[in-house]
Amino acid sequence: MNLEQMIERVAEGLGYELLDLELSPRGRLIRVFIDAPTGITLDDCERVSNQLQHLFEVEGVDYDRLEVSSPGLDRVLKKPAHFARFLGERAQLRTREAIDGRRNFVGQIAQVTDQSVTLMLDDGVEVVIAWEMLDKARLVPRFE
Repeated sequence: MNLEQMIERVAEGLGYELLDLELSPRGRLIRVFIDAPTGITLDDCERVSNQLQHLFEVEGVDYDRLEVSSPGLDRVLKKPAHFARFLGERAQLRTREAIDGRRNFVGQIAQVTDQSVTLMLDDGVEVVIAWEMLDKARLVPRFE
């Protein structure tokens, strides 16, 4: 079982979703982003962190620092379910290869299917991005 699977199992066992995992180049920093339908509090992060520290000790995972946090306002979107949850919200997407000469897109999440996500760009143009073309995606926070 790899590190991500171990962390995901702990998070899910505690009632959270593992949203993202970042590792420093040498694996010395492990940064974990969790979420729950009710949101994430500092106590939630502490709870997951304590469980992971125990697991890492048992499994012999070598690291210097562990950070567990909420996804924040500009949360990462990775799975189709993440996009579906935020249908109608603005997102910033980067593709692996250019689509119509561009790799970066910002717009409203208009549609989510098993094959793709559709963004309505600010100029009214719809762009359909297949999941395998998606490199990175984040929500664009709104400040009103």
